[in-house]
Amino acid sequence: MYEDKTLVCKECGSEFVFTAGEQEFYAERGFENEPQRCKACRDARKNSKREREMFTATCAGCGGEAKVPFKPREDRPVYCSECFAKMNNQ
Repeated sequence: MYEDKTLVCKECGSEFVFTAGEQEFYAERGFENEPQRCKACRDARKNSKREREMFTATCAGCGGEAKVPFKPREDRPVYCSECFAKMNNQ
């Protein structure tokens, strides 16, 4: 039913194969659009989104340094990962 298709990546312009198996997977999941990017460009795009800016704060529990993925506010306590885990276990 499905046949391999050669598509062109809109990011880098290289050709890539949209295999019959991938097409079947897309159809099973209800995806209507074909992929626009090759695997390398998709992976690079995913990884770029994962890189977060980290902020340094003082832990309200132990007073140590805490690295957090959000900008701390003065009116809310921030906890290091150890103190946060202790609070969740209680």
